[in-house]
Formats: sequence, C-alpha cells, structure tokens
Amino acid sequence: MPDRHEGSEHAGLNQAMLSLLIEEHERVTTPRLERVWAYFRNPLVPIAAAGQHPRYRLAQEAGLPPRIVGRRPDPATDDRATGRREVVIENDIAWRLHAMIDFLFGRPLQLVSAASDEPTRDRIQRVLEAVWETSGGVGMLQDAALLGHVFGHVDFAIRIDEGALLAGAGAGAGGGADPATVASHAIRIEPIDPRRGIPVVSPNDYRDLDGYVIRFERELNEAVQTPSRTARVTRLFGREPASTRTATRRRGTVTEVFEPGLWRRLEDNEEVARAESTLLPGVVPIVHVQNLSQPFAYTGFGEVEGLIPLQDELNTRLSDRANRVTMQSFRMYLAKRMGEGDLTVGPGQVWTADDPEASVESFGGDGACPSEDAHVEQIREALDKASAVPPVAGGVLRDRVGNLSSAMALRVTLLNLLAKTGRKRVTYGRGITEICTLILRALDASGVLQTSEGERVVRVGWPDPMPLDPEAEGRAASARVELGAESERVLSELGYAAGDPGIA
Repeated sequence: MPDRHEGSEHAGLNQAMLSLLIEEHERVTTPRLERVWAYFRNPLVPIAAAGQHPRYRLAQEAGLPPRIVGRRPDPATDDRATGRREVVIENDIAWRLHAMIDFLFGRPLQLVSAASDEPTRDRIQRVLEAVWETSGGVGMLQDAALLGHVFGHVDFAIRIDEGALLAGAGAGAGGGADPATVASHAIRIEPIDPRRGIPVVSPNDYRDLDGYVIRFERELNEAVQTPSRTARVTRLFGREPASTRTATRRRGTVTEVFEPGLWRRLEDNEEVARAESTLLPGVVPIVHVQNLSQPFAYTGFGEVEGLIPLQDELNTRLSDRANRVTMQSFRMYLAKRMGEGDLTVGPGQVWTADDPEASVESFGGDGACPSEDAHVEQIREALDKASAVPPVAGGVLRDRVGNLSSAMALRVTLLNLLAKTGRKRVTYGRGITEICTLILRALDASGVLQTSEGERVVRVGWPDPMPLDPEAEGRAASARVELGAESERVLSELGYAAGDPGIA
C-alpha cells in the first residue's frame, strides 16, 4: 500500500493556482473559522468611554437580538437614552473546551516502540521523546488540541533540517554523536493554525494531499513612513504639507508551499528560499488530525459550532433577565391626591392629606419567575448534552455530592465525556503515530538511526484521565509489574523516575 503522502501525479502549484487557493481560503474559509474562534475566545473590544466608565463589546454579542444590543452607544449622550439594554454574556463554551483538553492531554503521553529488540526499542523511544519534548511536549499537544477542538481539525508540519541530520550521521559514524541529540536539534513538530493552513486535497482521495500552503502576516522590526490623513487631504488641493508623515511598523506576508519532495518560501510574493527533500522524496511532510472524524471530508467535527445556537439563547435569556431585574428590583410608589410639593420617601416618614380619596400605592419589586429560571436551566442542560461536559467536570457539584461517593460513581457521571475522549484518542493517536513514523523514516534515510519498516511502528500509551486513589493506583502498578510490565515504564506513568530519591 503506497504512503498516503506520496504520489507521482499531483497538480503543480503554479502562481495562478496558488493565488486561487489563497483567495478562496481568505474569502470562504477564514470568515467561518474566525467566527468559531471569536465564540470560543469571546475577546473584549473597547469601543467608547461614557464618563468614567469604559464601554466595550464582546464577540458573542453578535448573536444577541436587536432588542437587546440596540444601536451603538454614543459617548456624547446619556447611555440610558440609547436603544442598548443590559447585556449579559456567560461564555459556557470556553470552559467546556478546556475541560475536554484536560481529559485528553492533561498528562504526558508514553510512546512505545513495537521493535522486538530491547536496545533498539529503547533508542527509538528515547529519540522520539527528545524530538517531541524539544517541540513543546505536552504543552504543544494541548495547543494543537485547542485548535482541533475549536476548528474541527489541526495539521502538523514536520520540519527537518536535512543538512544537520546528514552532518550528525557523519559525526555519529565516529561514535561521538548521540541520535537523540542530533534528532532533537534537526527536527521540529509544529501545529498549524487552520486559519493559516491551506490544504491542497487530492481530487482522487480526500485523505491524500497534493500539497499544502501556509500563509500568514507578520509585523517586521522596520519602520515605514506613511502619509497622515491631513497630508492626503492637503495634497488634494495641490499643496505640499510641511510634516505630515507618521511612522508605522511594516507588515509583510509569508507563504510556505509544500509539494511532494519540495519546499518553497515566499515573502511578499517573492520566492526567497527553496529546498528539495532527499530524505523523504515524494512526501508532503504534513500530518492531518481530525478532532472527531467526519466521513468523506478533510475537515473534522469541532466542538464550538454546534454550541453557538445554545450559547446565543443562553446569553439572550440572561440579558432579558438582567433587564427585568433592573426594571423591577426597586419598589416604586404612586401618590394620588396628596397635595402639591415634594413627598419624601424614607423610613419613619408620615404622609398626611385632606382629600379623603388620597392614597399611596406601591408597585414594582422583583417577583419570582419560575418559568424563566426553568428555561435557563434547560438551556444549560442542553449545553451539557451537546458538549458531553457536565458541570461536575469543571468542579461544580451543586446538590449532587451524594451521588459521587465512589470512583465508579464519578465515572458513571462522566461517562459521556470519557467516551468522547476515547473517540478523540483514536484520531489524535493516529496522527501522533504517523508523525513518529515520518521522523523515523527521515532518521533512517539520513543514517542517524537505522530502523526497519516494522520497527517504525509506534503505539501511544494514554494515561487514565480520571483521578485515582493513590492506594488503588499503587496496587494497579504493582499488579502490572508482576504481570511482566517494565518497572521503569510503570514508574514513568506514575510520575517518577528511576533515579528519584526513595525509588529502588
């Protein structure tokens, strides 16, 4: 079976095709990705200042109806005179995504080689662990998982300095170079933000890549002089202003193009570097990972998009409730035929009137609204079901403490989240093993670490996401050692090293 990244036939990425891919990505894909990121991040954007109180907008206000947000507040007028009501935003999306990532990559993984020879297996594991650690380790995996949970997928670029690998192999021939050291200095694993990555999917198979493009803007450490607005207006009338230029930082675009066996770098659409791969010929060094698999599609299922309607409904009801509380929380009085003049309302005040039909009636006050509370609670429960993350995953127990008297009861409470985490381990684990295979192929081709195809098979050892009782965890570890598991591996999973004090 041919490698999924290899192929002799692919559509060449000439300048016309490259421009079309970038234009389609920026016009169609980027706005959708920016929307789901805004709902997750919910950034605060200052817009004006009313008196001493700063005014701002939140990204999730885009989903509120016009009756709540009204028109844009004018800082020159009383903000109560605008059509904008009180806005309440409770970001129920972000904490759920962080809980999912904690369950998936909350603890370091174990990479286990399938090599039958123990020294070879130890070398492979040590080299791979060194490359992953220098690339960011579990922190990098958490960043990648965040991108995957928000956007539905994440891609990894395997960047290989082939010159450094070949030089390290030459030094190793004399017995002076450590393969783990050489590999960690020459290979990097980099997660790619889907807003920057543009896949060139094969027309024959959605799982194959004919190429890949990374495009982004960056601020350079260079100042450029630009005409100010006054200068532009003055120049319209044929006069040259004295000092009308302002200094700003120059921005530039970077485009990286990956094709089978070829890499190119363009800055401001001018090619500045090119390299052909001799270690991985015919391979696009990009590994694609779906958050949750979507059949017959390159992109996967993300966690944010399905929660947006429920998040909008929750924010709408919370804003409506805040407005009702504001309007009804103060008790008001209607005085009839109490005579002329001001009536002071306060403790111990006595009102008198000569008119027998005079009266003082009170109204207002925040009354109970059971239907409103029930509706808000039902929205929260719908968010729990749609995301598979109950409040207990975030440490909110409410009145269910009695149901969590044992570890098994806690597992049952989190059953849906654990099952979803297991599904993600399949997709993310497949991507991690594929990355390891490409790294070992490059190391074998360079001569840094010789391996056969069977020895390049790597298994991912996932830690238990549930907190266990230390005694139960110790008994389980002892049982594994008695069954023949390596003691060093078991100690590593428990967070200990063989050289730690008190460890035999």
